[in-house]
Amino acid sequence: MSSVLLGDATGISVLDFGAFLDGSAKQDVATAMLDSFKRVGFVYLVNHGIPESKIRDMFQWSKRFFAQPLEVKQLAPHPPSGTHHRGAKQLERNPRQSARREGELRECGWEESVSMPNIWLPEHLLPGFKDACLDFYWTCHETELQILRALALALGISEAHLVPHHNAHDNQLRLLHYPSVPAQELLDEKITRIDAHSDFGSITLLLQDDVGGLEIEDPNSPGHFMSAPPVQGALIVNAGDFMMRWSNDVVRSTVHRVRAPPQATTADGMTPERFSIPYDFSAVVACLPGTYTDENPAKYEPISARQYILERLAATY
Repeated sequence: MSSVLLGDATGISVLDFGAFLDGSAKQDVATAMLDSFKRVGFVYLVNHGIPESKIRDMFQWSKRFFAQPLEVKQLAPHPPSGTHHRGAKQLERNPRQSARREGELRECGWEESVSMPNIWLPEHLLPGFKDACLDFYWTCHETELQILRALALALGISEAHLVPHHNAHDNQLRLLHYPSVPAQELLDEKITRIDAHSDFGSITLLLQDDVGGLEIEDPNSPGHFMSAPPVQGALIVNAGDFMMRWSNDVVRSTVHRVRAPPQATTADGMTPERFSIPYDFSAVVACLPGTYTDENPAKYEPISARQYILERLAATY
């Protein structure tokens, strides 16, 4: 176990996922990953399989997109519907708060989706952006499937058990840009970024730059948040509400937010780039085998993942 556990960042395990991918310590990685999900709902993975060159290029494409004039970005608008997460938009202010939100996002997904088609800029305005997004989308998808295989192994079920439920490809790749703002206004919460929330899919993959600002709620002290700092070369993975339900609460879905970086400055940058993957399953799923017994019965009735995700999407917007 010690060879795959590289350390921790404020209680979140940092693991060498390469030992799962190459088969040298699959069970050790899987067990350590599940332990981190049980404790804090998050895990850092290095040697995760997404090439550093692709990550670097995707950040550059993101910067190029968000540097476009507003009238250009609005040529690929995010629909007003809370269930169609594609296109670009400004982050909206929480009507229950006086603080203003500074930020913008861009979302895309499976190019062949009928239920949630992509919305692109005209190709001549940013040549190559569409292809770069779709290529990175599929690269993340392959890594996601490997993580799900590791999770299934840790839960004591067939390594392939979760994969068929994630083949609808209705995931989403989200690019986020938070502009430079006065540091004190961010610290005083006159300006906010992403409010406290839990994700509602199965798992979320996150790549962030080195600015920081991601915080997770301390599972042992509700209402108290801890920094989840950038770790060089690491992919952050967190479990969502659906995975918690699916695992009969074995896996934890943890509330998190984006606030002022620990060393808050007014430097320009993306803080962070966030890649979120909610799923539109075609099956009706029940609590996973092995997560319930006669003494610890299943807590949730079987539910269509499509129904669950769409209800949560609609309620969020």
